[in-house]
Amino acid sequence: MKIGVGSQNKTKVGAVEAVLKDYPQFRDAEVRGMDIHIEEFGHPRNITETVEGAIDRAKQAYISNDYGVGIEGGLMAVPHTKSGHMEVAVCAIFDGTQIHLGLSPAFEWPKLAIEGILEQGMDGSQAMIAAGLTMDEKIGANAGVVGLLTDGRIDRAAYNALAIQMALTHLEHPELF
Repeated sequence: MKIGVGSQNKTKVGAVEAVLKDYPQFRDAEVRGMDIHIEEFGHPRNITETVEGAIDRAKQAYISNDYGVGIEGGLMAVPHTKSGHMEVAVCAIFDGTQIHLGLSPAFEWPKLAIEGILEQGMDGSQAMIAAGLTMDEKIGANAGVVGLLTDGRIDRAAYNALAIQMALTHLEHPELF
């Protein structure tokens, strides 16, 4: 079985590989990162953009594979938060017919970074650099903002794994969905 991941980012591909080892039907799957085309690179600004980005990645990764997996991190509006937004990872798994979605836990980014994304159109790394919180131009390819804000207690791969596990509930229990 072949599983395509709509990214070459090791925090996404590695998370898919690690998670699938715990699922008998996927244990022997060949997981490979795929080069895909993203129309407009930037940081998703709302849950709709984040979900649609994950679905687009999954559908593109499905080509020549048995399943396509897309993982997209982005903002969503959340009442009563300090910035009005939280970051969430969305996993979409496409089986050629249906989309299976799962979300990670959410956490709030610093206000200055949120402003950089929403008001200036920066991506996550640019926004965190502009806020003076990192010099890592590829923070999302490493521990991620979650790694920075949790002082390394959880990294982006582990964070993405939770979204993947939530999407896999559909495939483990298809009779319920």
